[in-house]
Amino acid sequence: MSHPIPSASAASPARSTAAVAWPDAARHAAFDAWLAPLAAAQGLLPATLRPASADASFRRYLRIDTRTPGQSCVVMDAPPDKENCRPFVQVQALMQQAGLHVPQILAWDEAHGFMLLSDLGQHTVIEKLDPAAPQDAYAWYQQATDTLLQWQLASRPGVLPAYDETLLRRELALFPDWYIAQHRGMALNAAQQTVLDHAFNRIVAHNLEAPSVFVHRDFMMRNLMVPTTPGGPPGVLDFQDAVYGPITYDIASLLRDAFISWDEDFVIDITVRYWEKARKAGLVGAGSPSGWGADFGEFYRSVEWMGLQRHLKVAGIFARLTLRDGKPKYLQDAPRFLRYIRATADRYRELGPLCKLIDQIEGTQEAVGYAFGRV
Repeated sequence: MSHPIPSASAASPARSTAAVAWPDAARHAAFDAWLAPLAAAQGLLPATLRPASADASFRRYLRIDTRTPGQSCVVMDAPPDKENCRPFVQVQALMQQAGLHVPQILAWDEAHGFMLLSDLGQHTVIEKLDPAAPQDAYAWYQQATDTLLQWQLASRPGVLPAYDETLLRRELALFPDWYIAQHRGMALNAAQQTVLDHAFNRIVAHNLEAPSVFVHRDFMMRNLMVPTTPGGPPGVLDFQDAVYGPITYDIASLLRDAFISWDEDFVIDITVRYWEKARKAGLVGAGSPSGWGADFGEFYRSVEWMGLQRHLKVAGIFARLTLRDGKPKYLQDAPRFLRYIRATADRYRELGPLCKLIDQIEGTQEAVGYAFGRV
């Protein structure tokens, strides 16, 4: 999850590299030594280097202008002792082969964790969206689901890490470990722990029923870039954590967004149109290898259960980012995830105890009549 920072165009006055803070002089020197020959080869203007976005991980992105007016590149700064760039390189190649619009890797210093990328633009799709105007968002979501299907149709097993039971449970554990224990400072009693364990067992079982495809794992409007040419496909970012897992994950991530929410009518409309396209493509339904997902009601239920796993995980991640990594801006969006969690838990009888447990954790009264996705 990244946080884009608006930056000036190439027509703006040149900026000093002093605007970019470095953790130590040695890394700054290593970067300057790497950039110097690239500046000549790629036509870069080192004095224009500035922050482009802040990432939830230890990587960050910088923007640098080129000698061509209005053109720029992006630098990934990923300290190798904290970040492994190999998954990024692997998934970039897979997405490029699938025809997706992804950054081109122009240069890579694996030893120091520096990478030069083509710039897909400065505006994320989420900047174009207004929850009060879903009709204006419709076309953006159609483009997003078309891009998602293109990625899923390129799927094959044995290429990306499996999004299996072990990984699902490891992610779910972030909620009790970081959100409940660390953020809320609450120790679950035996009965509460039983409720949580039972809910987790059901969530994992439901999610593993869905067929597997390539999963972006953070497919949302904040990671899709507005096309730089009219009618072009959206650019795709932040894909380095991609896995091979449930087909329901990315559509749940897209429509139950970390940073923007929609009324359920809109969510169902986009989901059913995605499902129809996925059936026609043979990814789900009677024409698919598994035959799973022939009924939209079954499919939508599975998307909700997959979303529930993601919401619990992300609430834990946001707490960890705040308490361990000193990034409090993420936890500000935790209430949105608690509303998502309550809405799904309140909808299904077998999740009723989880809904009550969430209210106990939050110190609120039992929720009644939640409408999915409303804020």
